[in-house]
Amino acid sequence: MRTLVISDVHGNLAALRAVLDAEPWDELVCLGDLVGYGPRPAACVDLVREAGAVLVQGNHDRAVTEAVLPRCHPAFSSLAEPTLRLARADLGPEELGFLRGLPRWSFLDRDGFRGLLVHAAPSDPLYRYLGPEDPAWQTEADRADADLFLVGHTHLQFLVRVGEVTIVNPGSVGQPKDGRPEAAYALLEDGEIALRRARYPIEDTVRALAIRGVPPEPRRLLTEILRTGRVPALLRA
Repeated sequence: MRTLVISDVHGNLAALRAVLDAEPWDELVCLGDLVGYGPRPAACVDLVREAGAVLVQGNHDRAVTEAVLPRCHPAFSSLAEPTLRLARADLGPEELGFLRGLPRWSFLDRDGFRGLLVHAAPSDPLYRYLGPEDPAWQTEADRADADLFLVGHTHLQFLVRVGEVTIVNPGSVGQPKDGRPEAAYALLEDGEIALRRARYPIEDTVRALAIRGVPPEPRRLLTEILRTGRVPALLRA
């Protein structure tokens, strides 16, 4: 069985379609944040639902359904706010109910792995940022009843091993921040894990941000992230 693992779609329909079409897969796993930052949240929710994905909730999914802050980095609040307003207007009652009802963690047994699925980290499934070299993964690995963690949230694609635990972040489909703008994903098959990328028409998403009425300054910064795969200097200051 080929399991396609995605995360952080963030309303980027063009990127999501490219990943789903990139190569054959049998099962879809989505690690949260279907909405926020991007112009086509409802269409992304609908497409992932139609694919029968195994899903967990992300911080932006919670924010749009419960009218709470996503608790992203303060520099990104100015980008999250207008696009979450867009998402609340774009999503219908059924789609909002679907996102509201997503679990915050799940388990998946595949190819000899006992996999734990969370958006951020086992100890804090919605909000904790842990990069590939963070020593806190050791504590996370010691506490969790799994030998594979599938996580998202950081928009950084990585695979690391901490003791007996393998930690996989497929990266972000809709808003990579690791210096490569291609949509990121992972594949699990026969006990092997591969990190992959897919090109997509970035300018389609850029145009959609304008069409959907995202204000000029957030749109400019979001466009820079989409085109470069990097956080703009203004947001790193």
